[in-house]
Amino acid sequence: MESPILAALTETERREFLTLAHRRRFAKGEVLFHEGDPGDTMHLLVKGHVAIRISTPLGDVATLRILRPGEFFGELAIISPSPRSATVVALDVVETLAVHKSQLDELRARLPAVDGVVIEALATEVRRLAGALTDALYLPSDKRVLRRLQDAAEIFGRDDTPADVVPLTQEELAQIAGVTRETANRILRRAEESGHLRMARGKVEILDHDALARLSR
Repeated sequence: MESPILAALTETERREFLTLAHRRRFAKGEVLFHEGDPGDTMHLLVKGHVAIRISTPLGDVATLRILRPGEFFGELAIISPSPRSATVVALDVVETLAVHKSQLDELRARLPAVDGVVIEALATEVRRLAGALTDALYLPSDKRVLRRLQDAAEIFGRDDTPADVVPLTQEELAQIAGVTRETANRILRRAEESGHLRMARGKVEILDHDALARLSR
């Protein structure tokens, strides 16, 4: 399994880290953990995709992002155990490697390089949040929606080839892009009329990746 975050470890350290973890499996639609649950475990996504969702002040549920194999989530639990800040839901059949804080603390005491894994996980999240904030503040909504659609195509793609079908609803794309469903629908309809994509129930089929890339710049 490839994971950029594990690149901080040697091969021996990587094997020890992965051996320490517990493999967990989840069915499509199953909740890995709920917002407000005790946070004491970090997960490395091995197979499938998960959605990170939060409850809004108005009581709605919003999807913040989608994760793919090789990515971590729940890493804050390792640094500062506290209630989960989001709910994580399996979008398909999912497998993770879960490491409890106490286990990782023991491994960090023996292998200082493991701190690099945790630091890289946190740095990756900080960079992602900074980019998302910049987009939200300065990028027009049409470009933001199309960029998030491109991101999703890469997440659901294989072997560095973006997926032609993104299995997300317009509502989910709108939430990830930080716009209303009506705004996302208008932007996607315009791209559909131009022949760049095709919308269907619960998914978006991308017909011209290059055109979407040009429109989102």
